[in-house]
Amino acid sequence: MKHLRYLISLIFTFVLILCFTPPALAFCGFYVAKADTKLYNKASQVAIARDGDRTILTMANDYQGDVKDFALVVPVPTVLQKGQVRVGDPKIMERLDGFSAPRLVEYFDSNPCARNRRVYNDMAIPQAAPAMEKAGAARRSNSLGVTVEARFNVGEYDIVILSAKESGGLEKWLIGNGYKMPRGTRRLLRPYIRQKMKFFVAKVNLEKFEGNGYQFLRPLQIAYESPKFMLPIRLGMINSNSPQDLIVYILSPKGQAEVTNYRTVKIPSNQDIPTFVKGEFSSFYKSMFQNAYIKENRKVAFLEYAWDMGSCDPCSANPLNREEMKKAGVFWLDDAPNPGITPRRRSPFPPRSNNVFLTRLHVRYTRDKFPEDLMFQETSNRQLFQGRYVLRHPYTGETNCQAGRKYKQSLPRRFEKEAQTLAKLTTWNIQDIRNKMKLGDQGTTPWWQNFFKWLKFF
Repeated sequence: MKHLRYLISLIFTFVLILCFTPPALAFCGFYVAKADTKLYNKASQVAIARDGDRTILTMANDYQGDVKDFALVVPVPTVLQKGQVRVGDPKIMERLDGFSAPRLVEYFDSNPCARNRRVYNDMAIPQAAPAMEKAGAARRSNSLGVTVEARFNVGEYDIVILSAKESGGLEKWLIGNGYKMPRGTRRLLRPYIRQKMKFFVAKVNLEKFEGNGYQFLRPLQIAYESPKFMLPIRLGMINSNSPQDLIVYILSPKGQAEVTNYRTVKIPSNQDIPTFVKGEFSSFYKSMFQNAYIKENRKVAFLEYAWDMGSCDPCSANPLNREEMKKAGVFWLDDAPNPGITPRRRSPFPPRSNNVFLTRLHVRYTRDKFPEDLMFQETSNRQLFQGRYVLRHPYTGETNCQAGRKYKQSLPRRFEKEAQTLAKLTTWNIQDIRNKMKLGDQGTTPWWQNFFKWLKFF
């Protein structure tokens, strides 16, 4: 399975979010940049909407090769029928990414001589059916131990659902039916066969793809019921020996989701960093993430975002509306249900309306550090979290008062702390950081004196 990512524009939009007053200072905050999936050369995106045992899984595609060579092989817990598979809206993954991406915000110090004040700105996938062991489309290849449980077409994709008795037979069947399987496939297929999982296999129907004038492969969306809350990633390691990035968006009516078989760790957040990072946010976030990844021994899932879908603070993009949430797989909204998603039995509880909690997990994985697929669990934890990095611009006007003099005296210490924080987060050279901050050469005149001269304080 080749790893894919969406090509989306990096948007630098200035949005006034909130003005508030911390002790002795007032700030007005603006969202200025976000660390979306465009930062990474190899980044897969998956959205999982889950409530109880029911799951709708959306897999994003921006395959870069010849579409005739595209093939997707995904282990699934049950036999899927045509009504449980559809082609998704490619904009939905872009919206989830934009809404949940780590973000850079900036604040501007108010006049310390002005009276402190507080200012606020208002701101038809059907229910998964029981496995049909004798589906009409099924036929058995006795020599290879492979059974075609279902075969159908959805949009520009030809879909086959397979079961197998042993990995060698499955590999031979796939190769014999025109699928190009990378070396090492047999070994990685074996654990899924032992677990009696099925295999969702998709390839492009060239006639339909070209006839509709598509330029990119659209995401595939599948619905199923299973007590297993997991995401198979081992097959994705076949094609590359280098680390690969996976962004998982989990939508739940309960609260945060977390990985159970690896540690889930919050990405470093809410740090004040020098203002020059505004022009280098992409480099900053990649360096910061890599440093955190190494410190955690390269085998954790990072929490980058956890928030109710109905709000955000600060917002890097508008929350998804109800129609968009349904396209993302959310099937428990209390108005018109997602096409075909109906409860197996009537719930004794009142319907839930806008109860959608989004968790964004970022996993950078390799064969040696992630030998197991990702296992998840929903939790009742609704604590809000976001990857957020703050630029604080000093006040540059006249400060002819005692509070103003104290404010200016505090700035050198503040700037040095920001420099130290940036160096710690990224491992960037501290002297290079100070130079970019234009704080002077520490080898000659003390940098705080140069800074005060720059402010015309002396």
